[in-house]
Amino acid sequence: MSKKKYLEFLYLFLLGALSSLSLPPYNFFVINFLTFSLFFIFILKKKKFLVNKKTSFFYGWLFGFGYFFTNLYWISISLTFDVNFKFLIPITIILIPAFLAIFYGLAIFFLFISNFKNILSLFFLFALVLGLVEFLRGIILTGFPWNLIAFSFLNYIEILQILSVIGTYAFNMLCISLFISPAIFILKRSSGHFIIFIFFLIIPIILYLNGSLKVKNFQNLDLIQNDYIIRAISSNIKLERFYGEAETIPVLNELIELSDPSLNDKILFLWPEGIIPNISQSELIKFKFLFDEKFNENHLLGLGINSQKTQNGKTKFFNSFSIYDNEFNLINSYNKVKLVPFGEFLPFEQILRTIGLKSLTNNYQSYSSGSNRDIIDINKNNLSFKILPLICYEIIYSGKIFENDKFDYIINISEDGWFGNSIGPYQHYSHSIFRAIESGKYVIRSANNGITAIVNPIGVAEQKILFGKNGYIDFREKRSVETTIFSKFGNKIFFVMILLYIFLIFSFNRNSK
Repeated sequence: MSKKKYLEFLYLFLLGALSSLSLPPYNFFVINFLTFSLFFIFILKKKKFLVNKKTSFFYGWLFGFGYFFTNLYWISISLTFDVNFKFLIPITIILIPAFLAIFYGLAIFFLFISNFKNILSLFFLFALVLGLVEFLRGIILTGFPWNLIAFSFLNYIEILQILSVIGTYAFNMLCISLFISPAIFILKRSSGHFIIFIFFLIIPIILYLNGSLKVKNFQNLDLIQNDYIIRAISSNIKLERFYGEAETIPVLNELIELSDPSLNDKILFLWPEGIIPNISQSELIKFKFLFDEKFNENHLLGLGINSQKTQNGKTKFFNSFSIYDNEFNLINSYNKVKLVPFGEFLPFEQILRTIGLKSLTNNYQSYSSGSNRDIIDINKNNLSFKILPLICYEIIYSGKIFENDKFDYIINISEDGWFGNSIGPYQHYSHSIFRAIESGKYVIRSANNGITAIVNPIGVAEQKILFGKNGYIDFREKRSVETTIFSKFGNKIFFVMILLYIFLIFSFNRNSK
């Protein structure tokens, strides 16, 4: 292989790697105008002369690999807690980005095999196929729609208000179009290409101005005082307890102290996901005596805890969000629907078990997926409201996550300690902002070793506790907003945008003949 080829490969990898600087917590979004435009120019120049179209897949894959390699390294930290898994760390660092980069490779390969030659047709085709494969990335093998390039606008809440209309995937495709728009003017400096370039540069300005008005209007809405409190607990309990002989009582006492109950206030206490070691849902009642003095009929407790159910002689395990009254009667429970591949379940488990790979997980049994994402109607102990529960990873999904918009709040509980003090917890929290704007609902988030926050319907964190801090925040008052367009139609708007792009691709191609 020639030195030139190696330099090209390095060039594409670095372009992808630099693009990751646009993501949380850095959010240097301007760099995408450089990286994506240079990537697009490289691809178009290669398209003219490349004989072997299969090579194009590798071009896209290298860009994607650089992108995911630099922004998903933190996943490997989760393997440091168990000595049996440490050998998988270098494999994880390489294989996960390598797999996700396949989607970029497929997008570029499709671009190469297309017969379109008009630059504007290829411009819209590039944004279309990359936007589509990013959508597919959120579906295949339960999906992993993490770090879409749309998240580079996280610090521009005004621009993000468009999410309430078109959603994340449509906005992501719009972002791709925006970031490659300088390339079409560089490649062909005609008046028509200049107009398209200016048009896409004007779009974020329009979105900003319109979003600013929406933000201002929201802030002018009257505050409604709730007659109850939702108290989100932020804890910093180390995960080493899972691999030692951690006792349950000290952890419970610490959480009770953090909760700081008031006997006179109606409170739903939110504790993070998987916060109590070594017990399951049905066993929690054994520790009721710890709560007797500080909890009364005004209180409910919502927390993440494991549960199990036996059917036909087989025991299934679930990651559950459970709500108890002060007598520790279980009044409602939700079983996590979207499980983390390789973290909570082993894909193709039966096949892998037969070839011995199940031993890699110490023969731990995979969690089972819940059947439905039901709205939880809380009407107990003088508290009355409806919530959509999302456990940890489930907050990253757009669209179907809230097909039923008949709820008051999104509750997100999470255990982010698996990823240490890395960029992972900050990226995870950023999805709360996107879900809040899409749904037009408050997101109340309780995290262990992560970011606990109350995010309002325009994506602003009204209260926040940063990583590594103990404490709580109270949700007492709210501003009401109308149901968003995206809540009503979901990703149907994204599919309409796809049709629009297809129309533009063929229109520009026809006009060039």
